[in-house]
Amino acid sequence: MNHRLLIPALALLLAACDIPGMGPDPRIAQREADAKAVGGACRFGLRSIEDCYSLNEKASKADMFTGWKDMDQYMRDNKIEGIRASVVKAEPVEEVVIEEPKPKAGAKEKPAPKAAAKAAAH
Repeated sequence: MNHRLLIPALALLLAACDIPGMGPDPRIAQREADAKAVGGACRFGLRSIEDCYSLNEKASKADMFTGWKDMDQYMRDNKIEGIRASVVKAEPVEEVVIEEPKPKAGAKEKPAPKAAAKAAAH
């Protein structure tokens, strides 16, 4: 008889406890909060929501819009003027790599006589 009551009692005890690792991932909540903050910053910087999307491609558009909309309402309620943002998305810069010619396998490298003399003097 005790075994029959033990299983339901154990289930009731575990139902109310928070088991580590069983809840939602905290990184998801952090990404949502970051996207909302980016949206609010875009609104305060007088950027359109489309510009905000294009400047922050990795952030969630829905959360970014929520932050933008919340900041818009806050700014209207408190009669706050935004500040024009002046930073523009930079274009990727093309990097040129120049390789020096490799010496031939049979050739020995000779140090410059001036460099060897200079190194010996110090």
